[in-house]
Amino acid sequence: MFQDLPDALRDRAAAVRLAVFDVDGVLTDGRLWYAEDQRELKAFHVHDGLGLKRLLANGIEVAIITARMSHLVTERMAELGVAHVYQGQKDKLACLRQLCEALQLEFHQVCYTGDDLPDLRAMRACGLMIAPANAHHWVAGHAHWQTRRNGGEGAVREVVDLLLHAQGKAAAELAHWL
Repeated sequence: MFQDLPDALRDRAAAVRLAVFDVDGVLTDGRLWYAEDQRELKAFHVHDGLGLKRLLANGIEVAIITARMSHLVTERMAELGVAHVYQGQKDKLACLRQLCEALQLEFHQVCYTGDDLPDLRAMRACGLMIAPANAHHWVAGHAHWQTRRNGGEGAVREVVDLLLHAQGKAAAELAHWL
C-alpha cells in the first residue's frame, strides 16, 4: 500500500515524532450516541487502538486534542497508555503549541489527523496533515494525504502504518508479531 508514496509525503512522515488525533470523526465515526439516561456512548475501532500502542512502542508520541469532553475518551486513552489527552479544547492550535513546547518539538515533526473545520488551523501548522476518507471536503482539500478508511473504521491504523512504513519500522513491527 505504501510502496508508491511520493517522496515528499514519505519525507514528511519520516520526520514525525508526534502524532495528534481528533476524536469524533477520526477515532470514532463522528456520530454522537446518547443513552436514554443521557450518557454518551462511543465506539472505537480495535485496530486503531493497537496502532496507537504500536506508535508509542516505536518512539512516536501520541496526543489527542478534541473540543468535546468525554469520560469515555479519558478511559480509552488511559487503557492504551496515551498520556497526552486534551479535551474541551476550543483553540486546538494553542493547545498544540503548548504541547510542542513541552515536548521540545517543532511543528514539522508533527502529524495531525483531523476531519472537520475545528481541526484545520492546527492541521495547517503541522508538517503532515492527514484526513480520514469521510472528512469534510474543505479539510480533506488541505490534507497531504487522505486515508482509504473512514474515521472510526480503521483510519487511524492507516496513519500509524504510514508513519511506521516511512520511518523504516514496518518490517520490524511485523516481525515482532510473527
